[in-house]
Amino acid sequence: MLQLSHIHHIAIICSDYERSKQFYTDILGLTILQEVYRAERQSYKLDLCVSGQYQIELFSFPNPPQRPSRPEASGLRHLAFAVPDLDAAVTHLTGQGVQTEPIRIDEHTGRRFTFFADPDGLPLELYES
Repeated sequence: MLQLSHIHHIAIICSDYERSKQFYTDILGLTILQEVYRAERQSYKLDLCVSGQYQIELFSFPNPPQRPSRPEASGLRHLAFAVPDLDAAVTHLTGQGVQTEPIRIDEHTGRRFTFFADPDGLPLELYES
């Protein structure tokens, strides 16, 4: 049997590298681990840390195709972040000009959650833990 131990990283391709870098670091508060420019690919790669455990790789490529639809396109549906206080997180995002959907209740767990989008429309979720 394959023995997967944990998720190593999540890769996101953005259309405007500086705008997405600012969103993920300044608004979401992720920590930069490393940033490199790969000239042969005309691409930046930014390694971001989520709470000291997980890593998001933010890539820029020339002219990436658009996401076909939101959120039910085939492939990754959304990326969810756990937060201890959903109301405080929503207040922070709205204060930064990020629009969130109305808070919903997970019918199976009773936990509250909401969705918002990154600068490229990638669906992101906040899930109260």
